[in-house]
Amino acid sequence: MTPKYKKHRLHKVRTKYRAQEPKTQTNTSSLCFVFLIVCVLFVSWFLYFLLFATVSAQTREELESDIAKYNKQIEELDKEIAQYERELTEIGTQKQTLQSIVDGLDLQRRQLQVKIRSTRSKIGTLELEIERLDENIGNKEVLIGHGMEALGETIRSIDRADRQSFVETVLGGGTVTSLWDAVETVQKVQLAVRENITALMRAKESLAENRTVSEKKHSELSAERRTLSSQEQSLAITAREQKNLLDDTKSQESAYQATVEQKQAEKVAFEAALFELASALEYTFDPSRIPPPGKGILRWPLDNVFVTQEFGKTSSSGRLYVSGTHDGVDFRTKTSSNPSGIGTPIKAALSGIVLEVNHGAVPYCQYGKWILIRHSNNLTTLYAHLSDIAVKKDSTVATGEIIGYSGNSGYATGPHLHFTVYASDALSFRDHKCNSGKTVAIPIAAPTGYLNPLDYLN
Repeated sequence: MTPKYKKHRLHKVRTKYRAQEPKTQTNTSSLCFVFLIVCVLFVSWFLYFLLFATVSAQTREELESDIAKYNKQIEELDKEIAQYERELTEIGTQKQTLQSIVDGLDLQRRQLQVKIRSTRSKIGTLELEIERLDENIGNKEVLIGHGMEALGETIRSIDRADRQSFVETVLGGGTVTSLWDAVETVQKVQLAVRENITALMRAKESLAENRTVSEKKHSELSAERRTLSSQEQSLAITAREQKNLLDDTKSQESAYQATVEQKQAEKVAFEAALFELASALEYTFDPSRIPPPGKGILRWPLDNVFVTQEFGKTSSSGRLYVSGTHDGVDFRTKTSSNPSGIGTPIKAALSGIVLEVNHGAVPYCQYGKWILIRHSNNLTTLYAHLSDIAVKKDSTVATGEIIGYSGNSGYATGPHLHFTVYASDALSFRDHKCNSGKTVAIPIAAPTGYLNPLDYLN
């Protein structure tokens, strides 16, 4: 066969196969069209993301600037608070006189004012951080929505395409080139869809992370708002106690010392009456009706724990109490930042129902202002000598909730918290006549009904 003849036969074969290719090209083109749609939707989604990112970046810069301002304020206020703390510590080492108490209350009041400003700045920072997170969450939700729409449209486009194109390419006698073109197009469509799905999954993971951080920031914000409320209440109590002290003593040291002596006399009378009433009560102690001693059953009623007088017979109880024993535990409420000991938050040792409250209507008598809480485990707790009460009778309280503020009401000669634990079924109320002649109801139990708080506190 001559070269000329071979060339002629090759040309005829090519022509023959080209004549058979239009159907294959048409089917392949449908896949190409789908691939084009996928690309367009993906690019439009990406451009939408870039647009949102650009707009959000401007907002984020503004938020970051505001957050930085708040943080600078907090830093400056913390320095001021530290200075007040040094001055308060110095006053706390001085002998307790009327002047030292007034000075301490004044410094404490000014420090609380600075703390309130600092807390408000922290709240402002958290609110801005939450705003930033909410913006990110909103953007991602919109972005995911558009991505889902793009993916859905891609799937619908594929479904509308010729689903038999690949089969027809094989069975229709298409060329090897056309066959491989179809396979390659299908692979490209699959890759583009996988990329879309991967991008969506990453966006959803980022969204979940932002929501977790947002929930944490909301919890921090709630905690700071509770702190602010507590600080504002402590400030009001401090200012009130300072005024009452000056009014009652007429700014005279002798009048202040006379008040201390009057409280000491009330204490002796109350301890004697309490011992007499308790001794007359009968109660059969049943250990099965109360929790066995164990740490962590009750929570400390103060953040800073310092026991000044333990339960029962101690080396000093015989000297301090008529009965020779102490029916509870006394906690110091003074701290380095609160040398007066007045206005320290007092917290519920366990969730329960407020059985009774006493607002100390009779000055210098009995426990002063106190709260009694009954718990579901047959224990009842008493919080006494408060300056303020934050709960009402019959209300439900949670473990660790602020229920009042420390003070020196009743016969207390100095600020502290008297904390008593009773077996609930041993508790009763009896009338007590104060030295002033007025009668008040007091919580009381037979001696075996008083439990050692330190057996239950963690």
